[in-house]
Amino acid sequence: MMPKSLRARLLLASLLLLPVFFGLTGFALQQAFSHSLATAEEQRLKLQLYLLLGAAEPTSEGINMPATLREPRYNQIASGLYGVLHGDSHSLMWRSESSQLLSDDLLERLGRTELETGMESFYELSDDALFVYQFGLLWDIDGVGKRYLFTVLESNSFVKAEQKAFNTRLWSWLGAAIVLFLLVEAIIMRWGLMPLNRLARDLKSIEHGHSDRLQGEYPSEVQVVTDNLNLLIENERKQRERYRNTLGDLAHSLKTPLAVIRGARQEGLDYVDFQNLVNDQVVRMDQIVQYQLARAVKSQGRRLAKRVAVEPLIKRMASALQKVYRDKGVEVELQLKDLQLAADERDLMELLGNILENAFKYGDSRVSVRMSQADGMLRIDIADDGAGISPELRQTILKRGQRADTSAPGQGIGLSVAVDILSSYGGELRISESQYGGALFCLMLPLSY
Repeated sequence: MMPKSLRARLLLASLLLLPVFFGLTGFALQQAFSHSLATAEEQRLKLQLYLLLGAAEPTSEGINMPATLREPRYNQIASGLYGVLHGDSHSLMWRSESSQLLSDDLLERLGRTELETGMESFYELSDDALFVYQFGLLWDIDGVGKRYLFTVLESNSFVKAEQKAFNTRLWSWLGAAIVLFLLVEAIIMRWGLMPLNRLARDLKSIEHGHSDRLQGEYPSEVQVVTDNLNLLIENERKQRERYRNTLGDLAHSLKTPLAVIRGARQEGLDYVDFQNLVNDQVVRMDQIVQYQLARAVKSQGRRLAKRVAVEPLIKRMASALQKVYRDKGVEVELQLKDLQLAADERDLMELLGNILENAFKYGDSRVSVRMSQADGMLRIDIADDGAGISPELRQTILKRGQRADTSAPGQGIGLSVAVDILSSYGGELRISESQYGGALFCLMLPLSY
């Protein structure tokens, strides 16, 4: 089974690949050093051959070699350097004093070597532990050309000892290099994986609630991941917030239909009228639930094609709210126009319902709704004759949970929902003082979206 740790996987891969890599490197170095030793040996034996050629003296009977050569090893038995001369018919004409212990069979095999005049041959006799260098020539003696074969032999013990010593040093250093490389790689991996360890710690901190996002700079390769994780965390946080807000909005939106049903019961309507009213409000509540569920998961982008008539919506909601606040005897003044808006009907009902309900709740006895059109915008002014809203609070109450009057029941949700809906359509909400001395809410919506 593969290790689960990235560090362990990299170290395991290095442990498997490094011996192969360094083994091939060591083999190549061995071959190169062996070739250089053989080349050096060939050059040494070639010099020895030139020394023998320089010492040879032609006579009428052939070539005469001196009894003592300038290279002392030729004069010492089993010195490791040997010289041999063969004539025509592979006959042995001369051998150095050092070669006395060489077998006749070896000398005979050496004499049978066929070389053209001026040709040379270098090779190793592994069984005899010797390097051999031979040179064939044609020597003119008394007008007669005779073929000769000069052979120089040297023990390969020195070369083998050099090769062995080199191999020992080479593999010792390569082994040490493998260990050092693994140690350095472990350090580099520890340093290189530090951003991932920091990322894991930051994620753990987010999990424990100590932080809300991944902080700090990461390497470019990891930064892409952290940016996406931050985006995912932010989206998930917004989704949770949207769900929480939706629950509050749902509770807030259901208050009006429930209040209508409660008011109708207290009015003492007959059974049929009461049943029809209840059915209408149940349908309305079902629409509210479906609408809020859709808002909880919908994206910011909207593509609307259906146009909605605004006037009937305002009339229907004003009528329902008059029943809810019948004890106040609110007088409603409507100055409406037959205009259509490219919007979701449920959005408009949520938007207008929240603003109208605030006007009925905080107004004393008068509520007015006026519609106008200018520069491609629909303007809806909703005014009341209540206490109004001070200028310093007009922006505060647009935030979720903020209220200007804490004496009346409510959650401070309606206006923030209205602002959200308006902003999604490119509209805006303005708050000022009405002609009655109360609050004036001005809704601006584009007629086409």
